[in-house]
Amino acid sequence: MTRFQTVIVALACTLVAVCAGLWLGGHPSSLPNGLRKVFVADDRAVRTELINAIEDDFYKKVSKKSLEQASLKGIVDSLHDQFSAYYTPQEAKLFRQVINPQFEGVGMSIRKDPRGLKVVSVFDNSPAKRAGIHPQDVVVAVNGRSIAGEATNVASARIKGPAGTFVSLSVLNPGTKQPHVLHVKRARIEVPVAEGRMVTSGGLPLAYVRLATFSSGAHSAVAQKLAPLLRRGAKGILLDLRGNGGGLLHEAVLVASLFIERGPIVVTDGRTQARHVFDAEGGTIAPTVPMVVLVDGGTASSSEIVAGALRDRGRALVAGEKTFGKGVFQNVETLDNGGVLDLTVGSYYLPKGGNLAHNGIVPAVRAVDDSHTRRDEALPVALRALVARVRGQ
Repeated sequence: MTRFQTVIVALACTLVAVCAGLWLGGHPSSLPNGLRKVFVADDRAVRTELINAIEDDFYKKVSKKSLEQASLKGIVDSLHDQFSAYYTPQEAKLFRQVINPQFEGVGMSIRKDPRGLKVVSVFDNSPAKRAGIHPQDVVVAVNGRSIAGEATNVASARIKGPAGTFVSLSVLNPGTKQPHVLHVKRARIEVPVAEGRMVTSGGLPLAYVRLATFSSGAHSAVAQKLAPLLRRGAKGILLDLRGNGGGLLHEAVLVASLFIERGPIVVTDGRTQARHVFDAEGGTIAPTVPMVVLVDGGTASSSEIVAGALRDRGRALVAGEKTFGKGVFQNVETLDNGGVLDLTVGSYYLPKGGNLAHNGIVPAVRAVDDSHTRRDEALPVALRALVARVRGQ
């Protein structure tokens, strides 16, 4: 054999070895037992061995793919963090639907509950409203399939579907043990970002603005509703954030900036995330008008940032019920298999240093609405507090 041929053979052998190594690295179960122990980490080998044993010997047929997906979910579940989740490639498609503020569904906002999805608020004139769904109800199954323990984004996406089609929701009312089934006709839903009106309480004209979500442009929506009310002589501002589960951090900073001229709004920090102070960004339209922020258990994340910043900066009184307590933020990463990792990577801190995780904001004035009456019992209480604040100037 010539020297040239020897070199070619050596290169070919090397290429084959590299390719084989790459293939076996992704298929460790194909390695002989001896080599597997040498070249594959023990935990990965045991994981493969476990999956193979279940696939081969379990008394029911189970697909290897489902076992592998379950093992990935188990890794994230072991963090015991309710906001971190792994979504399979199929679930990832549902996950991406949730971030669209325009969708086809039944018209309600929800939050996680061990039994499924707890209803936080129901949109006016929505299919959910017409079907008789109320805040505090719990959806425990969708189309006969239990959603207990399922990721919130995935479970809520199952409720969505083409306008005009029906979805069956098993709904558990507060204080009851057995759910009842509602067949709800889906419709095109546009989340009402903000609404505003002038109200009178104690003989004073007051601006009432309700913000439903911190989607893109939320601060502009608030400003558009509030500005004409201020021009008409509103003496105080009631910002209603009940049932607002949050959204974009930058929008939270911008909404708070409508009422705070300068200085810190929120601080983010994490083990691998650099500490960052978010200051007011200008565009203030009401820096001194007396304010009350109305909150409840569905007020979370960006909503809590705004309420907490206005409270800590001495800009507003908080009324209502204790907020949800989501003091952390997530990073969403698309994985090579098409799945998605939604991972908690840091915490929010209010201007005075408090973190909201598990604590929430405890209002200075308690105001509770009975969701099963037509009246809004919390609103008059908050308005009275605002009147007292205006007169106390």
